[in-house]
Amino acid sequence: MKSFDGYLQSDGFSSYNVFESNEKVCLVSCMAHIRRYYETALDENRSLAEYALKQIQQLYQIERMADEQNLSLDERRKIRNELAGPILLSFEKWMEKTYPTVLPKSRMGEAISYSYSLWPRMKNYLKDGRIKIDNNLAENAIRPIALSRKNFMFCGNHEAAQNTAVICSLLASCKESGVNPREWLNDVIAKMPYYQKPGNDENLKFLLPNNWKKEESNNTLTIL
Repeated sequence: MKSFDGYLQSDGFSSYNVFESNEKVCLVSCMAHIRRYYETALDENRSLAEYALKQIQQLYQIERMADEQNLSLDERRKIRNELAGPILLSFEKWMEKTYPTVLPKSRMGEAISYSYSLWPRMKNYLKDGRIKIDNNLAENAIRPIALSRKNFMFCGNHEAAQNTAVICSLLASCKESGVNPREWLNDVIAKMPYYQKPGNDENLKFLLPNNWKKEESNNTLTIL
């Protein structure tokens, strides 16, 4: 991501702090990750946790309303600044007032500390209607890999693990490109021997799912 330019949405993982000094990158936090901390604190301090969750729920209700009204990106940005902006400001003041009243190592203390440190980034989602309030789309996309992590520990050897990673990446690319993995594999495996001839390695890129879909579309158009 050395040359990345734009909005970068993530959780609070410290590695992303490297972009703080990069003027070309605008860091945006994830409300879903913030929300989880307050959910964890429910059993410890229900009144404070429920208040925080209610404020967050209001922010999500604004997003739901924008979806239901099918607002344009600019309209979504405007309604966020009009309705969500005051809630974010009020919640920020609540965190400043409440943190001294709880133990820093308590669940509520950790929830406030985590969310308050990321609040400047969280408010950045007000700037552009394209930005989501959380990064759940990315989380859901990588969940199958995360759930399979333990299984991948027993690939047999490092070479097999690397091959498995390549296959998973290609199948995920099929999903992103709207390509049927079975059809792609059947076609590509049949073509591979011809593409692997000396001097023909460069053409292998045409077998990647996104390029394969384009070529398939072109062939369909030709037939029609």
